[in-house]
Amino acid sequence: MGVAVSHWPLARTVASAGQLGVVSGTGIDTVFVRRMQDRGIDDELQSILERFPCQSVVEKVVARYGSRRRSRNGQYRGVPLPTHRNLPSAQDLYVLAAYAEVAQAKAGHDGIVGINLLTKIQIPTVPTLFGAMLAGVDYVLMGAGIPVEIPGILDRLSEGEPVETPLLVTGDAQGRSVPVLRFDPQRLSGPRAPRRPSFLAIVSSHVLAKTLARNSTGRVDGFVVERHIAGGHNAPPRGPLTLDDDGGPRYGDRDHADFAAIADLGVPFWIAGGITSAERVREAFELGATGVQVGSLFECCRESGLDPILKGQLIAAARSGSVRVMTSVRASSTGYPFKVARVAGTLSDEDVYAQRPRVCDMGYLREAYLKPDGTVGHRCAGEPVEQYVAKGGLREDTVGRSCLCNSLLAAAGFGQVRRRTFTEPAIVTSGDAINDISALLQGRSDYSAADVIAHLQPGCP
Repeated sequence: MGVAVSHWPLARTVASAGQLGVVSGTGIDTVFVRRMQDRGIDDELQSILERFPCQSVVEKVVARYGSRRRSRNGQYRGVPLPTHRNLPSAQDLYVLAAYAEVAQAKAGHDGIVGINLLTKIQIPTVPTLFGAMLAGVDYVLMGAGIPVEIPGILDRLSEGEPVETPLLVTGDAQGRSVPVLRFDPQRLSGPRAPRRPSFLAIVSSHVLAKTLARNSTGRVDGFVVERHIAGGHNAPPRGPLTLDDDGGPRYGDRDHADFAAIADLGVPFWIAGGITSAERVREAFELGATGVQVGSLFECCRESGLDPILKGQLIAAARSGSVRVMTSVRASSTGYPFKVARVAGTLSDEDVYAQRPRVCDMGYLREAYLKPDGTVGHRCAGEPVEQYVAKGGLREDTVGRSCLCNSLLAAAGFGQVRRRTFTEPAIVTSGDAINDISALLQGRSDYSAADVIAHLQPGCP
């Protein structure tokens, strides 16, 4: 669920109830340092940081980001943009941030906790995985791409071995040296290497599931089969792209997963997208699923990290069934369709979008590309148009692009303040069935994660 919406308080609550609680690992370094700047370090977090195996890293990070609080209208101190140059300080922060998030999610119960990452965001992935593993993460979930290398990476990290992955670059790399992303867990590990978590690949089709089962570098422990009605990034339709009357992609019969074919692979699978009632849960089990993945119902619960004002707007609109969700083919610079809920005051409003200065100062979704001289640069279709074009990008690719990095952080209440007068506007993502939260609002103004589980539980065998 975006950035820091499915954060540790929600994951802890869900795991405590006997389900798999999942934290978002996207932008985890920025989330970690902005929390410290807003809230400081409480006793629980302090205790967790004291258990981190490399205390010199903790001292440096806390000194830089946690030594003083941010003023009400002050700017957040930022983290370095992701780069292929393997800076130890950046890797250390990824590791520590993921460790703290997962450790807090796992505190006080014996339940299971997972972390979700986007395959498209390559540079932070390995150190983030290692930080989560140091905290004992039980599951890793990855989609928005083809995570064929991740199982083998988890194997190597669990053996304490260095990991090298070639940087994915746009352009003809033939005959040219492509940078390698290198991470050595020995710098930050304790006396024993962490255990390997189970790996679940997020797929939209049985074709991709078969490809991953056969070609991955290690064991795939299961699949989350995500339908195109789910929130966040969706898989593009198979075949030529055609648009509906709202400008969203048209999905056809080829875009429906063959659950029987996935079951034949012999590993568990979970179904995601539109799971908002006990009836939908029962249908998933009848299709052979081990369970379901639920996002939209939890997005508006009390424990979620969604900004309280945005949460209130969604809840109010959902009561009357008036939340509109569009599948935008322009919002995300990844090129993947992205679900956008129409919420007043957010980037779904054309006027708000037009007033936002184009800036790319976080860079998680930048693509690496080869310059004419053979060196590597980074660009994003959401950055200032002339900058993108000067880097060889196509002008038409910039039209309608949002800065998901800044706007999803704003949706979780961590929007950057610029020149003390402008705060980054949010973008809200949800599944198509977000209005179904109205069933949880009968006779009450809000609801808890436990209420969601109780609402769905009758569908379980």
